[in-house]
Amino acid sequence: MLEKSLLLIDDDQALTELLQEYLTAQGYTVQVASDGEAGLLAAKSGQHFDLIILDVMLPKVDGFEVLKRLRSTHVTPVLMLTAKGDDFDRILGLELGADDYLAKPFNHRELSARVKAIVRRVDIQAGLQSDKQKQNMIEIGDVQLNIAAQTVACNSHEVELTGTEFAVLRLLMSSSPDLVPKQAISEQVLGRKLAAFDRSIDMHVSNLRKKLNMFSDQEKIKTHRGVGYVYLGEL
Repeated sequence: MLEKSLLLIDDDQALTELLQEYLTAQGYTVQVASDGEAGLLAAKSGQHFDLIILDVMLPKVDGFEVLKRLRSTHVTPVLMLTAKGDDFDRILGLELGADDYLAKPFNHRELSARVKAIVRRVDIQAGLQSDKQKQNMIEIGDVQLNIAAQTVACNSHEVELTGTEFAVLRLLMSSSPDLVPKQAISEQVLGRKLAAFDRSIDMHVSNLRKKLNMFSDQEKIKTHRGVGYVYLGEL
């Protein structure tokens, strides 16, 4: 397995030193940036990163602005570090395209589990695991999802999705017209059980709706409140 490269953007020197040592011991290469400006430069330098761990509170450029600028050109997975109990930070981060979030203070094992889950999902999507299904195209109505190329088109317009949004859409479309429980989406896409009051899946689905609605006025995803989602067949 190829060594995975992480970019950690956080101004807490004690924490970054601890995480760098901890994650390096697990086989990752870890580059650290101590402010938002340096983090953006590193992320856009052309060096490949498998995952960016991004703190919200940063000097020079805050984490939200870093994520917003990054998403205009890059789909690199982002795990945001938010303040404990601050739902606004979590929701805004997901709306701007974060793949997942973790509240500070956190257990290092929990961080490691989140990192592994995201990296594993990216590996699967990139085709690093043999699976004949990855050569297929899923097409429902005016939406075409190309599994091999990792692209989505709606009414012949390319839809720019993050890796997590693509994974959610793929799961919903491949399960259509059956309902997919939120717990199943969280486990299969985020690699973790859905916690109480966790709105991650809701926000990813909301982002998907907004992006698909830019090119179609047909409802694509139906919500079964408190249960899950159904990708609708051709209308």
